[in-house]
Amino acid sequence: MISGGGTGGHIYPAIAIANAWKEKHPGAEILFVGAEGKMEMQKVPEAGYKIEGLTVAGLQRSLSLSNLSFPFKLLKSISKSRRLIKEFQPEAVVGVGGYASGPLLYVAQGQGIPTLLQEQNSYAGLTNKLLAKKANAICVAYPGMEKFFPKNKIRHTGNPVRKDILDLTGKKELALNHFGLDKDRKVLLVLGGSLGARTINQAILADMEALEKSGYQVLWQCGKFYFQEMMETVNQSNLKHIHVREFIKEMDLAYAVADVVVSRSGALSVSELSLVAKPVVFIPSPNVAEDHQTKNAMAFVSENAAILLKDSEAVGKVKETLDLLFEEEGKAEDLGRNIKKLSKANAAKEIVQALEEIIA
Repeated sequence: MISGGGTGGHIYPAIAIANAWKEKHPGAEILFVGAEGKMEMQKVPEAGYKIEGLTVAGLQRSLSLSNLSFPFKLLKSISKSRRLIKEFQPEAVVGVGGYASGPLLYVAQGQGIPTLLQEQNSYAGLTNKLLAKKANAICVAYPGMEKFFPKNKIRHTGNPVRKDILDLTGKKELALNHFGLDKDRKVLLVLGGSLGARTINQAILADMEALEKSGYQVLWQCGKFYFQEMMETVNQSNLKHIHVREFIKEMDLAYAVADVVVSRSGALSVSELSLVAKPVVFIPSPNVAEDHQTKNAMAFVSENAAILLKDSEAVGKVKETLDLLFEEEGKAEDLGRNIKKLSKANAAKEIVQALEEIIA
């Protein structure tokens, strides 16, 4: 059983682990457990796996009436987790973070079923911290995680990513045609996550005319919350080389065609971009627990493997940052080379191996 979710940063690694397990053990049965109403309830079935939903929801950090229902939802989720475990009889349970994994792994650990945690970020999530003591193995992507977890349980596997991005060779021509791009212009790929990032969108709006005039074209995943607004603004601008997408499904093609990437620094984005080996400007979201996106980005900036642009300073600074990047001879190539050194291409396989060891 694999549990967790809430965001793509939890869901896609979970699916990558399931795919790697299935590849090695074709006859295996895998059941996902997520939170009702969250995106895993759609994304997991799309990937070909069965999923059950729990009513569990997170505690709001501010005073909120919704917190009053938290104990009832939690008890209901624990009860359903007991039923699901009894029916499915798992040999092991994997938690990828997000509050949906809490009740299921709590029950599994109470029954002595082997559990493995996968922590994507450089700052551990609350659910994983609570479950760590009784977990059999904890797979991490960053050094220094012993400040959150028992040292003897930690495996440095990296974050599992979608298989199709591991090899981008020969895909650039296909990508130019697929996205309708000009082969003579530099491609700026902009990623704000599946829901979108307001600051990144505002920053591209502010600089898009100057970017186009300078010879850039922008392939821009703006997210479903902002798509209509961004599309209308771009259409009214009459700019020809700003390509707005609500969501980019063919990420292998997007990465293959990019000359430079502007992105949030969620765990999944950071892991994928290290494998892609392109120069990256990270604009970390300030609206996440313990500011972990800044910590994720700084792990790369400190190795001269990426550039950091603060969220509060991003609007009006994107083109200037790109100009500085490409003006310094060899800087873009150095960033691409250095970020590649920090990548972990076999993360999913290493997690499968850790899982096999705790089941044995």
